[in-house]
Amino acid sequence: MRQIAEFVAVLACGLFTGAAVYVSLVEHPARMECGGEIATAEFAPSYHRGTILQVTLAAICLLSSIAAWFAGSGFWWLVAGVLLGSVIPFTLNVILPTNKRLLSPELDRRSAEAERLLARWGSLHAVRSVLSTMALLLFLCLAIFGKAI
Repeated sequence: MRQIAEFVAVLACGLFTGAAVYVSLVEHPARMECGGEIATAEFAPSYHRGTILQVTLAAICLLSSIAAWFAGSGFWWLVAGVLLGSVIPFTLNVILPTNKRLLSPELDRRSAEAERLLARWGSLHAVRSVLSTMALLLFLCLAIFGKAI
């Protein structure tokens, strides 16, 4: 049970991190190169699809790390899971207001405000990439070095 929970936590965290880093380094910069109008138009479908994937992966990682901790894994397994799980309240409390403004039908997609919101969203999303990378590195250290940590 413990090893399965650890495996699932690492896998979910790895997938989440890969998606988050891809968005930060590839998708969002490419979106921004298209100009504000196209970038805001592309944001909505990308955001809706990405939300389903990333919320699911973050929740699975958090729950699996809790299960691993209860099954006898060290405290740091819980810490790594909570670190990744912290992207959920961060997203709801910090990023969601920007998302709502970007998705608003009243937003003029050609405006400077739209470009400013997209730039802000990119910076905020980078925080998710950093948090998830830190969690993944901790999980990998735990999986590789085990009891030594």
